[in-house]
Amino acid sequence: MKIKGMSMFSSAGIGELNLHSKNIDFVVANELLEKRAKTYSFFYPNTTMIQGDIRNSKIKEQLLNICKNEKVSFLLATPPCQGLSSVGKNKKQEHFFKDDRNYLIFEVFYFVDNLDLDYILIENVPRFLEMYFPYEDKFEKLESILNERYSKKYNIDIRVINAKDYGVAQSRPRAIIKMYKKALTWDWPEEIKEISLFESIGHLPPLEPGEKSIYKWHYAKKIRPQIAEALRHTKPGTSAISNLVYFPRKENGERIRGFHNTYKRMVWEEPAPARTTYSGSVSSHNNVHPGRLRSDGTYSDPRVLSLLETFLVSSINPSIEFPRNASETYIRTLIGEAIPPKLLEEICFPHGGKNFAR
Repeated sequence: MKIKGMSMFSSAGIGELNLHSKNIDFVVANELLEKRAKTYSFFYPNTTMIQGDIRNSKIKEQLLNICKNEKVSFLLATPPCQGLSSVGKNKKQEHFFKDDRNYLIFEVFYFVDNLDLDYILIENVPRFLEMYFPYEDKFEKLESILNERYSKKYNIDIRVINAKDYGVAQSRPRAIIKMYKKALTWDWPEEIKEISLFESIGHLPPLEPGEKSIYKWHYAKKIRPQIAEALRHTKPGTSAISNLVYFPRKENGERIRGFHNTYKRMVWEEPAPARTTYSGSVSSHNNVHPGRLRSDGTYSDPRVLSLLETFLVSSINPSIEFPRNASETYIRTLIGEAIPPKLLEEICFPHGGKNFAR
């Protein structure tokens, strides 16, 4: 028998791709942005999507009424983490306080307080657990706040786990908060052997910038010849920035400055680095295909991972379809915002179970 679920801060629901076919029936979801909400409905037409600001009392009331009528017992909450991400602008605690997105976690409390939920899953970046929130005239970490409010009713189990340890060919640490009633159990998944980039995408043919393959989603965007030339002389695991001869140049020939992990190739022997919302840019962090050594001493694939490769290292089924108007940039942004579907599936259904343990 399926349990009824609610999804908060749903975005387009990329993280949920493996859950809707399992024993969770998501009856209602909420997302602020209209385009993402419509994409969520494209993927999950049977889920009622309430689009709008969760801080709006009418939106909250509408969601609560559906949850009560449907007897929702599972809550999935993935509050925005742009104010927390290490690659975002907010590096310091004082910046955190000024970013309203970081307080959206408190909206989850409203539903925990007003519903008789069996299971609550909150997911975010690891720094989420280290930040201090203003709470009852003092500053506390989220773990302390949750224990103060809910430890009598719920087991509260918090860990930072990495997608690469659970069947995803990508290093992507996530903070996971599981809350479940005292009479219930909810195990953690068991770690498995890492999947290397070669094991995940090594079978796909090389691509030059601007080239398309016979495989759907496997194509490469054009990049400036000066950048492509620098990347052809860049070994796996190194950045073109550090090359003394073949370095990235502007159109006028001037040297481009960057960090040690920009214009950097991945390595075949390890999982892919975390796929961010900027995975389509060769100049962003750790984004360049590892390439293969050619007979002339240069390396193939002076490009980012194709969408197909990005799907594979993100545990997204390559047969996925998106709305017609979904651009490549939009698709990459959605993937960068989401927890890998395989990781979320393993958290919700450890040991391959079809339902939560009761």
